[in-house]
Amino acid sequence: MTKRLALAITMALAAAGSARAQTHQPPAWVARSNADAQVLLDTQARFNPESASQLGLPGYDDKVADFKPDVDARERAAFIQAKTKLQGMLTTEKDPNVRQDLQIMIHAADLQIEGIDLNHKYMLPYQDMGQLIFNGEFALLTDQVDAKRRPFALKRLQCYVGQAPGCTPITQLAEAQTTARLGEKNLLGPYKGDVDQQLSNTQHYVDGIRQLFAKYKLDNAEGKAALDAMQAQLKDYDAWVHSTIVPRQRDDFRLPEPLYAYNLKQVGIDIPPEELIKQAQLEFVEVRSTMQMMAPVVAKAEGIDATDYRDVLKALKKQQLGKDDVVPWYHEVIGKIEDIIRREHIATLPQREMQMRLASEAETANQPAPHMDPPPLINNHGERGTFVLTMGNPTTQANAADAYDDFTFKAAAWTLTAHEGRPGHELQFSAMVERGVSLARSIFAFNSVNVEGWALYSEAEMMPYEPPAGQFITLQFRLVRAARAFLDPMLNLGLISKERAHDVLRYDVGLSEAMTHEELDRFTFNSPGQATAYFYGYMRLEQLRLQTELALGKNFNRQAFNDFIVGQGLLPPDQLAEAVRTQFIPSQQKP
Repeated sequence: MTKRLALAITMALAAAGSARAQTHQPPAWVARSNADAQVLLDTQARFNPESASQLGLPGYDDKVADFKPDVDARERAAFIQAKTKLQGMLTTEKDPNVRQDLQIMIHAADLQIEGIDLNHKYMLPYQDMGQLIFNGEFALLTDQVDAKRRPFALKRLQCYVGQAPGCTPITQLAEAQTTARLGEKNLLGPYKGDVDQQLSNTQHYVDGIRQLFAKYKLDNAEGKAALDAMQAQLKDYDAWVHSTIVPRQRDDFRLPEPLYAYNLKQVGIDIPPEELIKQAQLEFVEVRSTMQMMAPVVAKAEGIDATDYRDVLKALKKQQLGKDDVVPWYHEVIGKIEDIIRREHIATLPQREMQMRLASEAETANQPAPHMDPPPLINNHGERGTFVLTMGNPTTQANAADAYDDFTFKAAAWTLTAHEGRPGHELQFSAMVERGVSLARSIFAFNSVNVEGWALYSEAEMMPYEPPAGQFITLQFRLVRAARAFLDPMLNLGLISKERAHDVLRYDVGLSEAMTHEELDRFTFNSPGQATAYFYGYMRLEQLRLQTELALGKNFNRQAFNDFIVGQGLLPPDQLAEAVRTQFIPSQQKP
């Protein structure tokens, strides 16, 4: 999933606009819940308007993130006020669904406040401004965005660079925010690898924004002036980073334990990291054994002269697809997967084609892994989510040894499509738009456990019907997720070295050298804790599936179960299990 999506919890409801994208009328309680959500949505949008406009909220397309003085204190006070209002609503609310949504939003406010406090206590404020500006512009400059909104990308850029009334160059504000706390020697600076990567990405972001402005005819005189100012200011900002931030960067990637624990909680992990490590290690051993058992079968089917799973994987990766071939091949696999979903009654599919495309270099620098760009969940006028395939990070490909071979070989298309496309993320987010899921369940309940658990579960649902090579790579990707779930916490708790973690990913899991480094960067500084969520969310959902089968016996209907899960939006595992117990199981029991 994208970083933009992980931040995307700043939206508000415009009921008439949303209804146009829905295929049926949602229950009356959803409208009441969404009205309550306005309290928290307005607060979030005030401080992060880019995410608000990305997800469909009108009125924020020319606004930029708040970097003005004392933003931590102002934002904290705003969330406390919003939380107090939501708690007041909860005391008088009778509807159980609305009450559940209010509890979700109160928890979201608590997480925001806790995150502000912990970061203020431990971390020197520092921002990757190239990435922030690229994300803000990219949110408005895609083919699916209404053409009437695209000119606001210029207005937003003019505000970023201080060419709009009342706007100060955002790089200056970011520098001032850091400078104000430079004297606090107890604050941790950013990790060295993080700073190096961000500096190397800046030019990709600049080039990417210029290309977008040219594509959408915004590179007029005003546009060129803003683009030139952006490039100059980001160059100056990078020079300031070299002189001011580099001396404060740290060599140890590990976060203070309270901050890492917060990261785990924020992504949805609700068990101690030590317990997560044990469960993931068991999954790793069992999946690896299954791959070894499958290796001779795959080798025979593909004409490979090998029996060890590692050698079979290397041979499959040699079936690489070029830029001209990769999209047609993926679309062929998409068609086969949709036929299987319908034939095997796995889930109910939308009556429209799934969108898939290759990422630009700037997008890939921003997020090297394949991902799904979600549709606007508010004021959606038919925009759809898109499966975005990357060909490898341009910042790591100075030579052939750094090339990715993990996403663009033939067998990988099966599990990647099931995860990012259907029945995974694309179906998941389409359902939230088309069925009118409440904002609390589509926005404020969002975390990686809720989202990625369904996508990994979707891979498992499709695996029995795939060709042997597709099944084998589905298992390899599950091995990746198990490795993530024990290597991430072990690295951050000082239980394993980066060198040993590298060898596990490179030689036992079979990742390319480039993706191995990307995974280590993810665990250590890009998003510590997040990678654990895939395995944990999958495990919880599979447990819930089995519990439901045990309760219903021969009355269990897989398609009905899967449709119900998707229809709940992004409920956390415990609340999802309660909904299955109290709603789905009684509806399926027969006299």
